[in-house]
Amino acid sequence: MNDGYAPDKLRVIIPVGGRAKRLLPLTAETSKACIRILNRPLIEISLLCLARQGIKNFIFGVKGYRNYRDLYDYFESGYGFSARYGISPRVHIKYQPNIEDHGSAHSASINMEYYNVRDPVFAVQGDNIFDVNLKELVEFHKEKEAVMTIALREVENVEGYGIADINKNMRISRFVEKPLPKEAPSNLANTGLYMVSPEIRKIFKEKETMQLMKERHRLDFGFDFIPYLIKSGRSVYGYTLKGSWYDVGTAQRYLEAMQDMLNGRLASLTDFGGKINEKRKIWVQGESKESIKRRERIVRKIKQGKIEVEGAVLIGRHCQIADKVKIVNSCIDNYTKIGKGVKIMNSAIMDRATIQEGAEIKESIIGRHVTILSSPKNPTKIGSVSVIADNVTITKGCKVTATKIYPHQYVKGEFINQTLMPG
Repeated sequence: MNDGYAPDKLRVIIPVGGRAKRLLPLTAETSKACIRILNRPLIEISLLCLARQGIKNFIFGVKGYRNYRDLYDYFESGYGFSARYGISPRVHIKYQPNIEDHGSAHSASINMEYYNVRDPVFAVQGDNIFDVNLKELVEFHKEKEAVMTIALREVENVEGYGIADINKNMRISRFVEKPLPKEAPSNLANTGLYMVSPEIRKIFKEKETMQLMKERHRLDFGFDFIPYLIKSGRSVYGYTLKGSWYDVGTAQRYLEAMQDMLNGRLASLTDFGGKINEKRKIWVQGESKESIKRRERIVRKIKQGKIEVEGAVLIGRHCQIADKVKIVNSCIDNYTKIGKGVKIMNSAIMDRATIQEGAEIKESIIGRHVTILSSPKNPTKIGSVSVIADNVTITKGCKVTATKIYPHQYVKGEFINQTLMPG
């Protein structure tokens, strides 16, 4: 990259490990990177942002069966992703060798060594959605002659983030992972986006680094490796991220990110296909002959006022939506069936869900293949950031408030601030 910006030579490593506990029960059986948002896997949005800027080489640093299975089965080597978004020449996706890692930094080390990476690396956390001007970030990194450049973002609440303390030259003098608010050195949060120089390979092999991993039984970027780099005097700089960035780490943040993206605040993804007119933020998707027929029926109903739509709404392919349905600022995934008089507000309905007559869903996430039984005389109501995981059946008349329901359950009754697990 000495000859200028060459994105095709940049390697992107995406560590994907752990169970993403804060997003349970959605991640009970699904890799967080593959949780569906805006009718596609979460990680696909980040790949799209980078691929459209010329990145061709991705490595998924997968840990554990679930993460490997979900990512490999969907993306394989990148052919399908490239065809879907018209990216030519295509991207190449590789996977971490069959070696168990001990954290995100260790995952990066394993993959750089195995694939003999001698080019700069852009490390991306698998649960982030972001806009980044990669050319600008690379130039900043080169100008500072940094070993590592961390993309930072101002946040109102520092809880749950790694926080950096920087000087006037943007060099990071201190880094604290997930501090208490009173102990935070600033409000500049680590976005989990790291530009690293090839010399990082040598630092991974240093005696002190190996000892650190041995003592802590892990080598995580935020908790371990970044503080070590700073302490050992390496040049670690902070780059202020100008574009949108979302840490989709909780159900509330998931819904907030979904709303923002539907309203066009993520520059790399503003059109979802099938916009019904230029004045309204309403998309009804359809590709095949059969799905286009469904699309036309839904669009006709919207224009006739038989389906009421407000705000920004995305409706996927092959959906069936009855009359008198009201949808406000929500996303409806593919193959979903929605009965007469249903109200869906500020919510995400994942694919192949069935929602019967008269049900009300507000500020909640409904997982894949969920069945919500309901009737006008005995309506089911779900709200207050409830999360219903995959393949759950909710019986008629249920009231579910601020409750998490794990997969494969048959649920009846009234629940407030509860977690329902099998057995």
